Amino acid sequence: MAKKIILSGNRPTGRLHWGNYTGALENWIRLQDEYDCYFMVADWHVLTTALDKAPEIRRNSREMILDWLGAGLDPERSVLFIQSEIKEHAELFLILSMMISMGRLERNPTFKEQIRDLNLGNEISFGHLGYPVLQAADILAYRAHAVPVGEDQLPHLELTREIARRFTHHFGELFPEPEGLVTKFGRFPGTDGNRMSKSLGNTIEIAAGPEEIAQKLKTAFTDPNRLRRTDPGDPEVCAVYTYYQKFLPEEAATCAEECRTAARGCVDCKKRLTEGVVEYFAPLRERRQHFVDRPEMVAEIVAEGCRRARAAAVETMALTRAAMGIG
Repeated sequence: MAKKIILSGNRPTGRLHWGNYTGALENWIRLQDEYDCYFMVADWHVLTTALDKAPEIRRNSREMILDWLGAGLDPERSVLFIQSEIKEHAELFLILSMMISMGRLERNPTFKEQIRDLNLGNEISFGHLGYPVLQAADILAYRAHAVPVGEDQLPHLELTREIARRFTHHFGELFPEPEGLVTKFGRFPGTDGNRMSKSLGNTIEIAAGPEEIAQKLKTAFTDPNRLRRTDPGDPEVCAVYTYYQKFLPEEAATCAEECRTAARGCVDCKKRLTEGVVEYFAPLRERRQHFVDRPEMVAEIVAEGCRRARAAAVETMALTRAAMGIG
């Protein structure tokens, strides 16, 4: 039997960080053996909230693809492509935009959060409001059965499911209603204890070297009530403990116990974490450098991924137009 299809992507805003890795990339790598995978550089999506970043998109896309390859995405098992190279996404976006109301888009909770967090006021572009419709087009262009997402993207995915149902109601069944595959570490803490985000300046890149990792972990958030080395701590409020759970799980229980009993201080805890994380990401850094040294190989991988993605999207659009009786 043919494998089911998944589609996911990242906006190219530069190198990926630990939150990107635990919230998406690590999961993608596992899914390569279970699904036919399409992974997209979502460059058009950058423009919805950061039009001024357009000149940086090409460079940031390359950095992100290098991180993908370094982390273990395999172009032999997955289709790695750039959204803007597949013009069928724009055509499907136009068609699907006729199947959702303005009111429904405005009620999207993720949209409301972005308006608040970005302090946009009334300066909201049509593209930003229609972001989830373009996202639906990205997914449905490949008739994906599932989408690996963070928790914050589930409302957008529900809109995709609604749009798929609306199309089925009017024109017959063509698009599956994609399921969300949510990872355990959907919201990963940054060095300040808040959600890891470039906008907050609290990230650690997955390709960071040992010195950078050590420097950033020195300031990582720990229990604010543990004022002295001899004070017992609460690991559940500590970002460092979360890092142990993810990257050194075999030592997490000991870390927690020695924190609660004050048997280990925060300085020593961070020192051991640094050693473990540097070792954890060493293979990624080595693979990434392999591709950095071979730019022609990376260009070929992207070109082939775009060719394969476009072939699938062209087929979907032919079926879409036929179902609608418009072509």
